[in-house]
Amino acid sequence: MIVKSADFICSNTQISKLPPPVLPEYAFIGRSNVGKSSLINMLTGKKGLAKTSQTPGKTQLINHFLINENWYLVDLPGYGYARISKSKKEDWDKFIRTYLDKRESLQCVMVLIDSRLEPQKIDLAFCNWLGEKGLSFVLVFTKADKQSALKTEQNVAKFRKALLKTFEEAPQMFITSSETQTGRDEVLGFIDEVNKGFEVPEYKGI
Repeated sequence: MIVKSADFICSNTQISKLPPPVLPEYAFIGRSNVGKSSLINMLTGKKGLAKTSQTPGKTQLINHFLINENWYLVDLPGYGYARISKSKKEDWDKFIRTYLDKRESLQCVMVLIDSRLEPQKIDLAFCNWLGEKGLSFVLVFTKADKQSALKTEQNVAKFRKALLKTFEEAPQMFITSSETQTGRDEVLGFIDEVNKGFEVPEYKGI
């Protein structure tokens, strides 16, 4: 896939105000500081599209970006960032989970995992929740340039093994680096393939 255009459409905290679900959507989510904004900018080829920050938990809204005028890249708030109030965190969790569970046009959840880390409980718990809800997801391992390829492969293998304790088969996995553009063609190619089978859902509203 060649990305010809990538445009910011809207930010929301209300599900009811999201764009009509008539185009395929791919939700990008991960622990705070996983490198999500950098990955989005790398995939779209637009440096400042998603705001990168040294402060974890910066994305607090659902951000819709329209790619090539035919699919949405959706930037979701990171999970597991402790420095917000408990009530606000619960509100976010409910809001994000409602979006993921009810959004008719959501094709796949792109779960971002820091490739430098051993399997984290919070990532595994989120994947298990997606599995329980029957939501399609893939794993996108980030920051692969920060260590040896062998170390990345070892951590990916450990994550796969941990998931197979609760899943019959592991989801598709991509290894990426925003710095070297590793994995860009593979992730975009995956989205391109899924888009081919997209049919506009019956819109019931949320």
